[in-house]
Amino acid sequence: MPQDERQRSKSRASTSRAVARPPARAKVPLRKLLKVASVAGGIQFGWALQLSLLTPYVQELGIPHAWASIIWLCGPVSGLFVQPLVGHFSDRCTSRFGRRRPFIVCGAISIAVAVLLIGLSADIGWLLGDRGDFRPRAIAVFVFGFWILDVANNMTQGPCRALLADLTGKDHRRTRVANAYFSLFMAVGNILGYATGSFSGWFKILPFTLTSACNVDCANLKSAFFLDVIFIAITTCISASAAHEVPLGSHDQSAPFSEEGHEQSSDVHEAFLWELFGTFRYFSGTIWIILIVTALTWLGWFPFLLFDTDWMGREIYGGEPNEGQNYATGVRMGALGLMLNSVVLGITSVLMEKLCRKWGAGFIWGISNILMALCFLAMLILYYVAIHMDYRGHDLPPNGIVIAALIIFTILGGPLAITYSVPYALVSIRTESLGLGQGGHFYGLYVYKIFF
Repeated sequence: MPQDERQRSKSRASTSRAVARPPARAKVPLRKLLKVASVAGGIQFGWALQLSLLTPYVQELGIPHAWASIIWLCGPVSGLFVQPLVGHFSDRCTSRFGRRRPFIVCGAISIAVAVLLIGLSADIGWLLGDRGDFRPRAIAVFVFGFWILDVANNMTQGPCRALLADLTGKDHRRTRVANAYFSLFMAVGNILGYATGSFSGWFKILPFTLTSACNVDCANLKSAFFLDVIFIAITTCISASAAHEVPLGSHDQSAPFSEEGHEQSSDVHEAFLWELFGTFRYFSGTIWIILIVTALTWLGWFPFLLFDTDWMGREIYGGEPNEGQNYATGVRMGALGLMLNSVVLGITSVLMEKLCRKWGAGFIWGISNILMALCFLAMLILYYVAIHMDYRGHDLPPNGIVIAALIIFTILGGPLAITYSVPYALVSIRTESLGLGQGGHFYGLYVYKIFF
């Protein structure tokens, strides 16, 4: 009898522990992660148009080449302040739609408004009195829309990545897969965006875009941004409807698509701004190495991303804005090169999980940085070859020069895919022990944004 009583006691204790233990969350299916990440395609479609067409376009409005890069300062500045603000408020958002989705939707609407302002800037400037080659009112509208677009992009991308981190929890493999999906849709958006930017016949398909203030090149850009509004609307609807977030403070622990750890984040105050910088002293040497390499890597990437099509139009095709067709032809050819770049970026994103598992994420990242440096050196050599040929100023470049430039652009897609994904994953995983909410995922993203 005593033995039977002990067995019944153990059985009751085991049953009690089973009842006390919260039910395990079901893993989010990969197809759901794929749908959530799809908004990256819409965001990146606009980014592709922005990167390929806006540096040349702002020069056509009258801003000197040397000042064109100043406009792009909004990207790093908004990344420094918008990311932590959005992270802070989204962590505490009590909306019945969840913590992340309201910010994703609001950011997408802001992107749509911004690209419409950019696309219509020449027409608005004309209505306000702009005439001639220098159009200050159009420039003002353009810059305003451009900065809104940068802020909106940062406002949307951060919560999207954070939502993926919420859904994957502390499953490092699924985190890498989710980031790979994000990079894949960035590649899809890039391909479609650059293909749209390289097509010169949009003004024929949408003839209403051709106006007194907007020539053929301007009408093509305007048409491309109209398409961007449609694309961002579709992908935002798919992403927002796929992730069924549990509102902050809800006690529904069995929801399969809830945010892991949301109960803790409602009680623990995540670090914000000054506290974020204060945690730098807790970084290990490995984290500092990742951040320093990230900063140095983006010192190389930013000039390429901002001036790639302008470089093709000026240095390879020998053209100047508003002077003949060589420059515009070179810009479109540069957009084609970036489309090929994005194809490689997408393929690399699909293979990234297997590559990192086989060779290690750090090794893959190091090889990609070496390849990036070699490609930039090849661009420098190609430039010196081009300026010593006698076609510049009166003819199109030889096919060999153009093909060589396109090959360089294409190869750079591999290192760019790795740069978009691997450093963030490395920082995110290594900062999750700092106790900064979401297992450190959003904090990892913010630190990553600071250093690029």
